[in-house]
Amino acid sequence: MTTKGKEPDKEPYKPEAGSVGIVSEQFLTLFVPPRELELDCGAKLGPIRVAYETYGKLTPERDNAILLLHALSGDHHAAGYYTPHDRKPGWWDNFVGPGKAFDTDRFFVICSNCIGGCRGTTGPSSINPETQKPYGLSFPFITIKDMVNVQKGLIDRLGIKRLLCVAGGSMGGMQALQWAVSYPDFVHSVIPIATTAIHSAQNIALNEVGRQAIVADPNWKNGDYYDSEPPSRGLAVARMVGHISYLSDQSMHEKFGRRLQNRERVSFNLLTDFQVESYLQYQGASFTQRFDANSYLYITKALDYFDLSDGRPSLIAALKGVKARFLVIAFSSDWLYPPYQSKEVVKALKMNGIPVSFCEIKSDYGHDAFLLECEQQTEMIRGFLNNLSKESLTYAI
Repeated sequence: MTTKGKEPDKEPYKPEAGSVGIVSEQFLTLFVPPRELELDCGAKLGPIRVAYETYGKLTPERDNAILLLHALSGDHHAAGYYTPHDRKPGWWDNFVGPGKAFDTDRFFVICSNCIGGCRGTTGPSSINPETQKPYGLSFPFITIKDMVNVQKGLIDRLGIKRLLCVAGGSMGGMQALQWAVSYPDFVHSVIPIATTAIHSAQNIALNEVGRQAIVADPNWKNGDYYDSEPPSRGLAVARMVGHISYLSDQSMHEKFGRRLQNRERVSFNLLTDFQVESYLQYQGASFTQRFDANSYLYITKALDYFDLSDGRPSLIAALKGVKARFLVIAFSSDWLYPPYQSKEVVKALKMNGIPVSFCEIKSDYGHDAFLLECEQQTEMIRGFLNNLSKESLTYAI
């Protein structure tokens, strides 16, 4: 995903009104042997360290907790700043803070880094306690359900008996849907945004191109590169492919058109001619500074394995036991997870008599609209949560 933040300033950024301000990472160790996490693949994993952040205050009744779930390249830093000198806030800062969609004056908001990642939660780059070396490819393969099970362990450790809401965009939306199915008595409401209930052939194809770019990089070394040069070229290409899928045709046209990069005519060689080429190269290179190639392989596999029906005869059957109410949001120009896929979720929910609101927002931003279309999403999320708050006065923890 692209991330939205302030452009670099000469002066350190000063948190503005509505910001949660300075925040700190927190860590917990869960699933300590002999109580390891049993994964979908059949393996066991533990201990698992979980990185997370919280914003706002938990009520004495512990009934105002909202769990936010990040996308493929996101992390637990959803809002605020680590230092007054940070140039960019968390990835969903426009939505999390006092008076914002997820109002931290009212709600206790939690965001954790997913298992398999590289931003503090146990993943392929973490040290295997048995070998005292990075897991690399010895790390077991994970699923969206495994991510949710780790989050459930975190929420249990925080002493929260029921979540007022789980919400997320893209891969975060898949986790939100999985929460509703895996823990129906634990979730009061769900907001899946720009997501799907099953990864399509096109989704898998795009991810496979990225994975092949990584494994073809001679620095990948079958995943054992942590004491040498990482496969940055392969990871950069993977990011470039992914980034194309995050933008719409219209947004790329408006952003770049066929404008040339620092030249007046095409070069007739392999140099960078067009602005869009330069942009993708920049996005790919910068991504390699913050993300691990093996994590990219594992998380994209988890995405490709995602099928909410999970062996059941249909999506309707998968959602049969769900008890949460839903707000489903899609975007008109999202071709990675097109609106029809959200409508399939909505239809299956309605077939089960589950309360659901749906909105398709007209937007030219493509898949990244869930990060950028702030005004309409805020209005819908705020209204949805306001109604929940009234209901929450009556539901029993």
